[in-house]
Amino acid sequence: MESEGCRVAFEKDGVFLHTSAKRHPDQDSLIPGVIRILEKGSEHLLQWTPLEEGGDGAQIVFSKKEPPGAAEEEPFDPGYEPDWAVISTVRPCRPQEEPPGSVPPPSPRAQWAFTLSLSELQSIRRSRPGLGWSYLIFISRDSGSLPALHFHRGGSKALLRALCKYLVLAISPKDSRLYLVCSHDSYALSHAFDELQLFDENSSNLVSQVQLGPRPAVCREAPMTEQEWGQHLDPEGRITHLDRLKSRIFAGGLSPALRKEAWKFLLGYYSWESSSEENRAQARRRTDEYFRMKLQWKSVSEEQERRNSLLRGYRSLIERDVSRTDRSNKFYQGSENPALVLLHDVLMTYCVYNFDLGYVQGMSDLLSPVLYVTQNEVDAFWCFAGFMELVHHNFEESQESMKRQLGQLGLLLRVLDPPLCDFLDSKESGSLCFCFRWLLIWFKREFAFEDVLQLWEVLWTGLPCPSFHLLVACGILDSEREALMNSGFGFSEILKHINELTMKMSVEETLSRAEALYRQLAASPELPRNVQDLLGLGGPKGGSPPASPPQPLSPSQAAELELTGSVSCPQPDSSIEILPPEEPPMARSPLP
Repeated sequence: MESEGCRVAFEKDGVFLHTSAKRHPDQDSLIPGVIRILEKGSEHLLQWTPLEEGGDGAQIVFSKKEPPGAAEEEPFDPGYEPDWAVISTVRPCRPQEEPPGSVPPPSPRAQWAFTLSLSELQSIRRSRPGLGWSYLIFISRDSGSLPALHFHRGGSKALLRALCKYLVLAISPKDSRLYLVCSHDSYALSHAFDELQLFDENSSNLVSQVQLGPRPAVCREAPMTEQEWGQHLDPEGRITHLDRLKSRIFAGGLSPALRKEAWKFLLGYYSWESSSEENRAQARRRTDEYFRMKLQWKSVSEEQERRNSLLRGYRSLIERDVSRTDRSNKFYQGSENPALVLLHDVLMTYCVYNFDLGYVQGMSDLLSPVLYVTQNEVDAFWCFAGFMELVHHNFEESQESMKRQLGQLGLLLRVLDPPLCDFLDSKESGSLCFCFRWLLIWFKREFAFEDVLQLWEVLWTGLPCPSFHLLVACGILDSEREALMNSGFGFSEILKHINELTMKMSVEETLSRAEALYRQLAASPELPRNVQDLLGLGGPKGGSPPASPPQPLSPSQAAELELTGSVSCPQPDSSIEILPPEEPPMARSPLP
C-alpha cells in the first residue's frame, strides 16, 4: 500500500490510546485509532493516527467485551500498575508533522497522533499477561514514554513481530516485559545473530517455528509391588538406589497395598535417608506435635470464637466443603461417617499449622485422597502438609502462581502445537483459563478417584521434571486437538467441551502422552532456553551463570509473543463451572 510517498508495511485498527490511566467520565479518554509501520525511502516510521469523530462508525471498537449495542456501565479501566500510570501521564506525545499548507484537523483528537522514526526508538514495554487488553508503551530516545496503546482487537504480537524486520529486540535482563532496541553493531547481535532468523523473506510468517522431531511411543509399566519395594530397603529399612526407585514409581505408579507406606516417603513425612526406627521415632514426635496444634483450636470456647472472625470463617468454609467432598466415595458416604470428622479436623488443624494461608476452597479435594490412603488422622495431616508444600502457592490470594503456570502452559503448547494455539487465540481462549482447575488441584476432578491416586504419586516423584503436571495438561489438550479445531467451537463451547471431559479420560493414556511430549521436546536441539529451564534441561548445574548482556529474541522467544499479544480471556470464574458455586466464597478463595 502506498500513501503520500510512504509504503504501508503494517497496519492494524482497533488500537486505542488511553489519555488517562484512571477511570474517566469523558469518553474521549478512549481514542480509537490505527497503528502503522511506514517505509519512506531508507527511513522507517511508526505512526498512530486517531479515527475522526463522526467518521466510519463501523471502525469504532467497543472498549468492553460486549456485542455492539450493549450498554456500557462505565468506561473501560485498563487496570494499570502504578508504574504504567506514571508513564502514561507524563505528557501528550508530539503532534504528527503535517505537510506545508495542510489544513489542521478539526478534531482535538489529532493532538494525540504521533509519528516516530524507528531509529529514535529506545525500548518497548508490554503488558503483564492476564492484566486485560494487551498494550504496548513505546519509549523514544529523546521524547520519553508515549501514552500506552491498547489493542482491543488483539494484534500487539503481530506488531512486535513486524518490528523485528527493522529492529533487533532484546529482552532486558532486569525486566522480562521490557524489550530493548539494540543497534546492529551491538554485542548482543554480534554474538547471537546466527540464532535470530526472526523473519523469512519468502514466507508470510515473520517468526520461524521450532522444528520438533517425531514423537516417541511410550508404554506405561505395571504398578510397583510390595516385593519390588522391599528390594530397595537395606537391613535397617533405609531406602537404597533412590533414583531407580523413583523412576520405577514414575513409570508405573504403586500397587494399592504399597501406597500407605510409600506415600509417607513421597510426601516428606518419612525421610528417604532414615532407618525404619528413625522414621518411627519421627512419627511419634509428629503425633505429639499434631495433637498440640489440634488442641489450640479445639480449646477455643464459643465466646472466644464469637470474637474471632477469622476462625469462624475458616470453620464455616471447611464445614461446607467437607459436606460435599467425594461423598459418592464409599469411604465418605453417610452423614455420621467418622471420615468426615477426620477430614474436618485435619483441615482445621492445618489452619493452625499455617496461619498465613489458612484454609482456601479446594484444599479439601487435596486432603480427601490422602486420608483415604493413610486412613489415619496424624499420617494424613503430615502427608497433606507435605503435599501443600508443593502446591501452596496455588492458593495464595494474589494468584500469581496460577497466572505464571497458565503462562508456562501456554509457552509449552506454543512450542508443541502452534496451530492449536492460533486456534485458541482466535476464539479468545488463548489464556487457557479453562485449565485453571486442572492446575489448581492437580486434576483431582478430571479423573476417576483411583486414577487420581496413580497420577499424584507419579507427579510426586518430580520426574522427569518438576513441571510435568503442565505436560499432563498439554497431553489432555493434545488428545482433544481434533475435536476442538474441527468443531467450529467458540469460547463458551470450548469451555463446555473441556468441562465435559471430567471422568471420561484415561490416566494411563494421558501419562503416556505427557511423557512422549516431554521426550519429544527434550530431543529438540532448537528448544528455547526458557522452555529448557521449565523442563529442567537448561544449562550446567551447580552454580549461577555469569551475567550477560541482553540477547536478541530467538525465533522461539519471538513466538512467545503469541502468548501475550491477543485479547485476554477473562480470569477463571466459578460461574463457568471451574468449581461448583453453591455459596458465595470467602474473599481469600482463588475459586469464587
